[in-house]
Amino acid sequence: MIRGLALNLYERLYSSVIRPHLFKMTAQDAHEWALNQLTRTDDSFLAVKFAKLTQQLTFARQLTPVGKLQLKYPLILAAGFVKGMGFASEEEALKAVNQGINIIPGWHMMPSLVGLVEYGSFTRYPRLGNAGTVIWRHPEDMSTQNRFGLKNPGAVAAAEFLGQRLNKLPPQYGINIAISPSVDDESEEIADIQEAAMAFLSRNVYPTWFTLNISCPNTEDDPSGHQTHGKTMRLVKALVEIVDPIPVWVKISPRLSEEQYVALIEATELAGGEAIIATNTLPMPAPNDPHLMAGVGGGCLYPYAIDTVKILMEKKQMLGAKIDIIACGGILSHEQYSAYSQLGVKAMQYWSALVYLGPLAAALISHKANRNI
Repeated sequence: MIRGLALNLYERLYSSVIRPHLFKMTAQDAHEWALNQLTRTDDSFLAVKFAKLTQQLTFARQLTPVGKLQLKYPLILAAGFVKGMGFASEEEALKAVNQGINIIPGWHMMPSLVGLVEYGSFTRYPRLGNAGTVIWRHPEDMSTQNRFGLKNPGAVAAAEFLGQRLNKLPPQYGINIAISPSVDDESEEIADIQEAAMAFLSRNVYPTWFTLNISCPNTEDDPSGHQTHGKTMRLVKALVEIVDPIPVWVKISPRLSEEQYVALIEATELAGGEAIIATNTLPMPAPNDPHLMAGVGGGCLYPYAIDTVKILMEKKQMLGAKIDIIACGGILSHEQYSAYSQLGVKAMQYWSALVYLGPLAAALISHKANRNI
């Protein structure tokens, strides 16, 4: 009763007051404003305490099996929000860490508030990301679009930063690793992801899961051909060898062929991966330059993502595969949540819902879904 009343009040407040205020800003300005607030509150005892109390009041724990894990909640904030600043070099990134700069805004506040978070994507070396406007909203279908370009501080600096804060890391969280777009030799790619993973493990940062992102759509120099049977199997196996017994998940693209999805299921399972995240954003022309591609998420992605999940679930059953499918794409209400659940999906990731429903999006969606069961 109290949870329902609190979420009902929150929903009215966010939709009638907070969202209209934020939407007066451009998506870029609102995103930067949010990151600035997180930078300030991550180290605030009172702010984090309030966030944790809010989570306890509004989130109902719902144990969710994924592979050998039992997650506390079914909804996970996808990689791409708590990913950190961009830097030109590892030296600059480590210097910022040593100066006490918060290089990963939201690292403390977001898990305290929303529960499960996947940090990253992190590449082996830092990336500045794409310049100019890199994020947009499309309110007509509750979509977002971005071309961040894998902006991040690099695995070593991110690991050093988190390693200095081990006692404040959440009880469950994921770390998303992406292959550096400038690397195209397969042996170098394997070294790239293994070194990135070891950067965390060597600093005693042991996430609940690692995600291997083989589907980055928002970089100018994004390598192609990762989502094949042979390459996926070799990359996943290389990561599993380094991080075992920590589970490895694999994030893939929408709009691949059915044959390719079969290959990805087989390769991921053979290599020891425990789950496939379907899907990453959908590349479409950027609003400010039709010659550039930017990944669309939210409502526009939903039909592609749920079609992908349907295919994966069918092929998984056909193959007798054991790996789990994690839905990601357009989970903006309990209706979409329930549609994925009816396909047999247990865990899901969201991002655009954070924009349209606010920081308690996951609590709101899961509460309504459970109420309608």
